[in-house]
Amino acid sequence: MESRLKVLGHPVHPMLVMFPVALFVTAVLFDVIDVAGGPDVLGEVAYWNITVGLVGGLLAAVAGSFDLFAIPSGTRAKRVGLSHAGTNLAVVLLFAAVWAVRMNADSRQAGGALLAIELVAVAALGVSAWLGGELVDRLGVGVDREAGLDAPSSLRGPAATERIGGRAR
Repeated sequence: MESRLKVLGHPVHPMLVMFPVALFVTAVLFDVIDVAGGPDVLGEVAYWNITVGLVGGLLAAVAGSFDLFAIPSGTRAKRVGLSHAGTNLAVVLLFAAVWAVRMNADSRQAGGALLAIELVAVAALGVSAWLGGELVDRLGVGVDREAGLDAPSSLRGPAATERIGGRAR
C-alpha cells in the first residue's frame, strides 16, 4: 500500500518520526545524567527536547493518520497500525504530562518520579517503533507499488516506470 502523503516521491511520516524519537530519547538520557548528579543545564535542555519532541510528535501523527485511514479494515495491517498509533498517543501523553509538570515547577529538572514516567514512555516508544517497522517492512504499508532493487528514481514520476530493454530508465 503506497503512502498517501508524499514530498518529492517519499512518504512524509517516516521523515518526521525520527525527530521526536531522537528528542525524547536524548531528553531521557540527559535527565538520567542530571538526576545522577550531572550538570543542571542538562535538565533544562531535556525539558526543551521534550517541548520540541511534542511538536514533532504531533506533526508525525498527522502525517501518519493519512496512511492509517487508508489501510483496509479487517486486515492485520489495520490492527498493527491502530496499535502503533495508540502506543504513540500514550507516549505523547506521558511526555506531555512530564512537560506540564516541569513547565509549572520552580526548576525544569525531572527528579525521580518524572524520570520514571519518561523511562516508561521511552520503553513504549521502542515498542511503537517496532510496530512501525512491522507495518513498513513486513506488511508493506507506505511502500511504493514499484519498489524494488532496480526501481527508478522517485523524482522521475510515473513515466519512470517504463522499461527499456528490461531495465528501468
